[in-house]
Amino acid sequence: MNIVIIGQGNVATNLDYAFRKQGVACQMVSSREGLDQLPAANVYIYAVRDEALPSVVAQVVGVEKSLHLHTSGTMPITIFGEDKPHAGVFYPFQTFSKTRVIEDFSTVPIFFEARGIDDISAVYTLALAITNHVFETTQHDRERLHVAGVYACNFTNLMYTMAAELLQNTHIPFKALLPLIDETSAKIHALSPREAQTGPARRGDENVIAHHLSLLTEEQSAVYQLLSDEIRRRR
Repeated sequence: MNIVIIGQGNVATNLDYAFRKQGVACQMVSSREGLDQLPAANVYIYAVRDEALPSVVAQVVGVEKSLHLHTSGTMPITIFGEDKPHAGVFYPFQTFSKTRVIEDFSTVPIFFEARGIDDISAVYTLALAITNHVFETTQHDRERLHVAGVYACNFTNLMYTMAAELLQNTHIPFKALLPLIDETSAKIHALSPREAQTGPARRGDENVIAHHLSLLTEEQSAVYQLLSDEIRRRR
């Protein structure tokens, strides 16, 4: 089997590395040029931004016998038209960066869809080449998983950014927060997120909350207040 990954961004780079590490022939190509003369492949994986996916898919022609997969958490399988009868979704659920490739991809869950039984088997086998965690899913569930990932990863990382900004005018480095961050993440392996919740809003400590708000800018206060209100509501 050989794979062509269309795209050269974060997801493409990590998938290319993962497949190559397992001895699978894989090649990345730019999504911005030469799509009318793609190398022959058994599988084409489209690892591009959602807004670019329809136009990129439309440019790939003459490979109807190959399997076509996109990596989006939100785009439907129907993005592939009748000219690509063998199609599906290959959604690796992880945060990816080009400058920090994931060395052990076997822990990364892959959620997939495919049109027919043969394609389901092919995508499942393909995923097993790089991970031990493979799940067939639906458009409905995958969309909600993607939103959950934004909360658990992207919004959480924004909180790290805001925490780092609060420490900028102090003598305390951001790395002082790392043990706290690590323990918070470790706790939810044993407790539910609700059970693991701590802090002044969880305790109902309004004096501490008021003092914190007095230390923050208007923009920072708005975020703090919104999140504290949501924690109170869930006590």
